[in-house]
Amino acid sequence: MSLEAGTPLAERMRPGDLDDMVGQVRVLGDDGFLRRAIAKDRLPSMVLWGPPGCGKTTLAKIVARSTSCRFVPFSAVTSGIKEVKQVMADAARFRRADGRRTLLFVDEIHRFNRAQQDAFLPYVEAGDIVLVGATTENPSFEVVGALLSRCRVVVLEALGEEDLRVLLRRALLDEDRGVGKSGISLDEEAESAIVRWAAGDARRALNLLEQVVDDAGSAGREHVGADHVENIAQRPLLLYDKSGEEHFNLISALHKSLRASDAQAAIYWLLRMLDSGEQPEYVARRMTRFAVEDVGLADPSAVRRALDAWEAYERLGSPEGDLALVQAAIYLALAPKSDAAYQSLKAVKRALSDQPLASVPGHLRNAPTRLMKDLGYGDGYDHAHEHDDGVGRMECLPEVLAGTRFYQPTEHGVEKRFKARLEEIEQIRSASETPAED
Repeated sequence: MSLEAGTPLAERMRPGDLDDMVGQVRVLGDDGFLRRAIAKDRLPSMVLWGPPGCGKTTLAKIVARSTSCRFVPFSAVTSGIKEVKQVMADAARFRRADGRRTLLFVDEIHRFNRAQQDAFLPYVEAGDIVLVGATTENPSFEVVGALLSRCRVVVLEALGEEDLRVLLRRALLDEDRGVGKSGISLDEEAESAIVRWAAGDARRALNLLEQVVDDAGSAGREHVGADHVENIAQRPLLLYDKSGEEHFNLISALHKSLRASDAQAAIYWLLRMLDSGEQPEYVARRMTRFAVEDVGLADPSAVRRALDAWEAYERLGSPEGDLALVQAAIYLALAPKSDAAYQSLKAVKRALSDQPLASVPGHLRNAPTRLMKDLGYGDGYDHAHEHDDGVGRMECLPEVLAGTRFYQPTEHGVEKRFKARLEEIEQIRSASETPAED
């Protein structure tokens, strides 16, 4: 395939067959599913799921060249339902004419809405097309269930460091497609810097290499060190998509690190999110939620700590305000944990669902009118301040729920005192219900 002048290095170095690809040994190795399927020309519809630069598009193009199917590339970014239906109709017509199926490659399939995805379904079922979708998003959320059930999900991983080194060295030596004619070399530290900043993305690694080589050539340099790479790259571009799966993966990692009382991991995930472009207000809100749900009454001051950090960030901004969030994360990680209040909320919600019309006990009802007093409203009310211990002796739940214990405190932190007090109150009430001996 001829490439036009100015074609990016990443495109020029795109592998032409399976043997040229690096990484993805699990699916492309000698016993890998894809290699066997291609060899037998029995390719099923599939969704290639993986991070940017892991080889999804490259793999689709190799598959297309290795199969007897008619290949049609399709972009979810530029195509609508009209184009989808036209391609499907053409696929059915070609199959009737010569028996060949159409291999339809849909890049960024997660960008299609439900109606567009549903349009594929009858043609996949009829065997007119082999659908190969590529996505960086979790297909469980982004591909409609009926279509996903008819596709095999092929999970591709970010490339490893050694894989990226192979690609870089290959590009540096290749005089036809790569930058071998430049005569420029990289020392080991420079190579490591590119690998680190690429973060598993082959396209990013080759694009950065091309920038480094072009800049070095303009400056008349033949050898590139790590400092030169750092000047070009400026700072690492961490993998993050605030609307995609990685967003939820990272906030989940922060939340679960806090819950596990791992302060080291908590501040790592916190700062990784911030450095990747996450809104600090979102992180502050999630930490406040954590203080309410997971620290709970084991340390009632945790909510105030989280809110103070949130306010401090809003007043200071970044980078000074980042420290307030870090301090809050450390505090929340080290705080005692209890979700007893959260569990009590869920228990009450269940009770409300089961008994939505449970009556208010008569002794808890207010009696502002004569009629209500005559009906017995308020009879039997036990005023807590009339007792030296300040504890009322009456049942305050509806009769059908009497005796239910929604809140079950733990032994953690401050809540240990709450548990002791709750037990004390229950003992007082229990003693008042026991008939006095003659």
